[in-house]
Amino acid sequence: MIKNLVIVESPAKAKTIEGFLGKDFTVKSSFGHVRDLSKKQLGVDIEHDFKPKYEISGDKVKLVKELKKLASEAEIVWLASDEDREGEAISWHLTEALGLDKSKTRRIVFHEITKSAITEAIQNPRGIDKNLVDAQQARRVLDRLVGFEISPVLWRKVKPALSAGRVQSVAVRLIVEREEEIKSFKSSYNYRVTATFILPGEEGQPKIAAELSRRFPEKPEALEFLNTCVGADYQVADTETRPAKKSPAPPFTTSTLQQEASRKLGFSVAKTMMVAQQLYEAGKITYMRTDSVNLSSLAINMAKEEITSLYGEKYVKTRQYATKSKGAQEAHEAIRPTYMNHREVSGDASQKKLYDLIWKRTIASQMSDAELERTTVTISISKSPEKFVAKGEVIRFDGFLKVYLESTDDENTDSEEGILPPLKTGQPLSLIEMLATQKFSQQPPRYTEASLVKKLEELGIGRPSTYAPTISTIQKREYVVKEDRPGVQRSFDLLKLKNGKISESVKTETSGQEKNKLFPTDIGSLVNSFLVQYFENILDYNFTASVEKEFDEIAQGQKVWNQMIREFYYPFAKQVKETLEKSEKVKGERLLGTDPESGKNVYVKIGRFGPMVQIGESEDAEKPRFASLKKGQSIESLALQEALKLFDFPRTIGEYEDAEMTVAIGRFGPYVKHKSAFYSLAKTDDPASIDAERAVELIEEKRKKEKERVIRIFEEDPEVQVLNGRYGPYIAIGKSNYRIPKSTDPASLTLEQCREIAAKSDAAPKTPGKGKFRKK
Repeated sequence: MIKNLVIVESPAKAKTIEGFLGKDFTVKSSFGHVRDLSKKQLGVDIEHDFKPKYEISGDKVKLVKELKKLASEAEIVWLASDEDREGEAISWHLTEALGLDKSKTRRIVFHEITKSAITEAIQNPRGIDKNLVDAQQARRVLDRLVGFEISPVLWRKVKPALSAGRVQSVAVRLIVEREEEIKSFKSSYNYRVTATFILPGEEGQPKIAAELSRRFPEKPEALEFLNTCVGADYQVADTETRPAKKSPAPPFTTSTLQQEASRKLGFSVAKTMMVAQQLYEAGKITYMRTDSVNLSSLAINMAKEEITSLYGEKYVKTRQYATKSKGAQEAHEAIRPTYMNHREVSGDASQKKLYDLIWKRTIASQMSDAELERTTVTISISKSPEKFVAKGEVIRFDGFLKVYLESTDDENTDSEEGILPPLKTGQPLSLIEMLATQKFSQQPPRYTEASLVKKLEELGIGRPSTYAPTISTIQKREYVVKEDRPGVQRSFDLLKLKNGKISESVKTETSGQEKNKLFPTDIGSLVNSFLVQYFENILDYNFTASVEKEFDEIAQGQKVWNQMIREFYYPFAKQVKETLEKSEKVKGERLLGTDPESGKNVYVKIGRFGPMVQIGESEDAEKPRFASLKKGQSIESLALQEALKLFDFPRTIGEYEDAEMTVAIGRFGPYVKHKSAFYSLAKTDDPASIDAERAVELIEEKRKKEKERVIRIFEEDPEVQVLNGRYGPYIAIGKSNYRIPKSTDPASLTLEQCREIAAKSDAAPKTPGKGKFRKK
């Protein structure tokens, strides 16, 4: 008989909690959700008030059976899933799937995995909050209805195998619209004049960098100004020194953590959430899905003690921050270390770096303001009414800057602030040099994953739990790609006045270089164009944000969830029907010109398998010819000559082992074909110039890898194999894979031993989430 059964979502969380609870508690994991809407059908009973049709996931059947048995033996079942809506829904699904007796079931929540938090939770159990469950159900059902209804429209009108999503499609729209802004952007320029001065006769004094208070639209005007300055005298016209303060940023929310981890550590949004989850489940930080900047009084006191101990009392300034984000969810705390006096944690490099960031941000939020002194110096020119301005900043007391300063997304800043020497009005200055530099206006910046999260949050779209999956989904569906782009060389004029002489030169700079930015693909742009045309209301930013508010109202018990769905669904279903009937099939087709050989039209468009070039008309008696676009090529920018080159494939490059080798470009990139087998080209290989010798290398490399992969095969049963995988040796039987016990030599396994290992694995309760080594 089990006294207490505690069910959490993850094994890591279970392990940490088990360490805090005594022998009277058995802790088990549900590995996330145990039930979900049917994958094969709509899973929503529209005729009966949109009742969801849940089913136990295939890989959770044995787990549910095991948990059900343990629950029936337990005196009390404690449901300890996360404290947000998703966690509440998991607890409710467990209650339903396990048939739990409500009289012996307790729901407990905690925002940190510490002994005190768990003890307090057990002393203050509650029932399941059905309002929170309904808010989660409403999101799940609405998203299923949108996806299930719109996706078939895309299959028929755009391309097979496409899919749409309520929040994902809006995120793609943001990226596509930014790309359109960039394409229509017309760069302008002006001339920025800067000068470097020193105090005459003062050795070792810092140089004074200043900028003219106006810019010149054209080169002749800039040149005329420099000519005016030849032989001019310069003096300090005015100095203004004023005190200033800089305050620390609030503690992290999910969104701000994702942004800072991207800017400071180079983490993707998905990686940040994965590492944060590991830290939370190990009891190192508080819950990582929150839009609150609130800190508990206990946390503030811990921070105060730590700051006093490390830096002294003058560095302490406790603050309670107010949450400003739209529709902030349940009253969580901000993301912070569970113990402020733990300066570092054990773990891998990523965990250490992210924890360090969280510790610094939390500690800094409770530290004194930095005290600065800002000086502005105006410099007059004897031969011109124009004035130069020099700005300097001195830190009088570093305060929170001793620990942490928030980064920004601003990539284009020309401000030059340094430390200025003591200057007095009327003091003469000596010019070292003056530069008039041609400066071009910057196009709108493309989104990074982090800046997209920031934009979604500003618009009130999505919630802390949805940012990372949204951004992962739009990339998996290949509507958006995250990549680097090299930029182009651009010339600019530089005019220099030095030692009384003016010189002119032309310099070059790299413009438009991108790193880890989000770009829409041709498919992404085309799908967005179709959805905006026919489902503008669904992709409307205000609609998506207002839906989030309705979910919040359901969570607070102010709205009935299926009433909200009903109000949305029937007009939407009518819209879907009309779109299917009235809309034309879209191909994103563009006429590039005429093929000089055949005289036929050359088009670029979206085909069944993606972007392609077509020579000839579909209605012609002679069938048109097709070629896939190469990676990096785009429907919008592809030129006729580039398109025609694609028809050089497949290209015969020689023979090997009495069989022809050809190079072609497929939907997954360029490849060599030999004896009906396919060999992918490396990124450094050019399909247009690869020769037979390199093709043979690729063939032999793949064969060698395949040979090394096979450890043992059995003639009596070819379906059973002992193979080498990326995680080490394993047994493959049909489509199922099995781990080999550590003490066993894979090369010595017999057929019977392989079958025995497989049978034991099949009989054991499954632990979902282990990826490739799960019984399929």
